[in-house]
Amino acid sequence: MTTAYFDCFSGISGDMTLGALVDAGVPIDTLRAELDKLNLPGYEITALKVVRYGIAATKVHVCLDEKDQPARHLPDITKLIEASTLSSSIKQKSTAIFQKLAEVEASVHGTTVDKVHFHEVGAVDAIVDIVGSIIGMEMLGITTIVGSPVNVGSGTIKTAHGILPVPAPATAELLKGVPSYGSSVPFELTTPTGAVILTTQASSFGPMPQMKVERIAHGAGNKDIAGQPNVLRLLIGETASACEEDTSIVIETNIDDMNPQVYDYVIDKLMHQGAQDVYLTPIIMKKGRPAVLLSVLTDASKTDIIVDTIFRETTSIGVRIQEKCRKKLTREIKQVETQYGKIRMKISRRNGEVLTATPEFEDCRKIAEEKQVPLKQVIEEAKNQFIRSR
Repeated sequence: MTTAYFDCFSGISGDMTLGALVDAGVPIDTLRAELDKLNLPGYEITALKVVRYGIAATKVHVCLDEKDQPARHLPDITKLIEASTLSSSIKQKSTAIFQKLAEVEASVHGTTVDKVHFHEVGAVDAIVDIVGSIIGMEMLGITTIVGSPVNVGSGTIKTAHGILPVPAPATAELLKGVPSYGSSVPFELTTPTGAVILTTQASSFGPMPQMKVERIAHGAGNKDIAGQPNVLRLLIGETASACEEDTSIVIETNIDDMNPQVYDYVIDKLMHQGAQDVYLTPIIMKKGRPAVLLSVLTDASKTDIIVDTIFRETTSIGVRIQEKCRKKLTREIKQVETQYGKIRMKISRRNGEVLTATPEFEDCRKIAEEKQVPLKQVIEEAKNQFIRSR
C-alpha cells in the first residue's frame, strides 16, 4: 500500500500540492497531456526548480490568459470535468472536491451551492491545481494519504469579500476536526484550495505513520519566509505497519447520581450521533460511593455534539477529553448466500489474511425469527458458507 504523508509545517496550497507531486516524479509533460483532456483554454503550466530557505523544491506556475477567463459556478466546473476524457476515478474525486468547496463557500457566505461564485478558488489555476493534483496522485500510485497538523499562518488576507482574517473563513471551515495551528508567519500559509484537497483525500491526520520512505519531495510556495522554508514536504513510501492507524477522541465522565434506566437511552443517542463506541464501567469513587464511568469513543469532528449530549442527557457536570492512537485490522463487509437467505459478514484482515469473519447479528436474528429456526444454527450456517466461498 503506497502511502503519502503531507507534512504541512508551512501550510498547504493547491500549487504547493501540485509542485510536490511533480517534485516526486510526475513528469510535467505527461501532466500537461492529461490536463489537456479537460479542454480548458486560457492557461499554460510550467515547473521550475527553486530554493526556499535552503531547501530545493519545485514551483509550479499556472500562467493565465485573463481575457479567456469566464465566471464559473459549480455546475460549470462539474460539466467541464464530466465532459473530459479523464479516468472515472479522477473525475469522481475532482468533482467531489469542488462539491465540498462549494458547500463550504455557500455556508460561509449564506447562499446556495449552485449560486456560489468561486472568485479566487474558481479560477482556471484552481481547476488545474485540483484536477492536476488528483492526476498526480493516481500517476504515483498513491492509495493512502495521511496529513500532519496544518500550519495556517496568521494576519489578514485581501479577498473579493474584503480584508479577512487568517485562516480565511472557508479554510477554517474546511479544517474543522483537523489538527491545525496558527504561527508567527504573518500571511496565509494554507489556502482553501490546499485545505480542500488535503481534507477530502486524507484518511487521517497526526504524526508520520510507520512507513518505508522511498521518495521525499517539496512543493514551493510563492513567497520566501524568514526563518523557515516555505514548502510542502511530501513523503511517499510503503506502510510498514500491518494494521491501519488513526486517531480517535475518548470522552469520559464519572456519574454517581443518575437513574440507571437512562443509560440505555443515552448510549443509543450517542451512537446515532456518530460515536464509534460507548461503554459503561462500574467504579468506586471517594467515600466509597459506587458510580459509573461513561466512555465515548469518537472522531474529532463529533466532539462538540457528543459533549453537548452528555451534558444535556446525563447529570454530568464535566468531561475529560483525550486523543488516542488506534491500530485496526482492515475491515470490510461481504454478503454471503445461505440456505436461509443473505447474511452480511464482518471480515477483518491483516496483510490480506482473514483473521476474523463474524456474521452480522441483526441479520441472523431477523432470519431466525422469520424462518423459526434456532439463532445459533443461522450463525453457524453463515460462518460455514463464508468458509466454503473463500
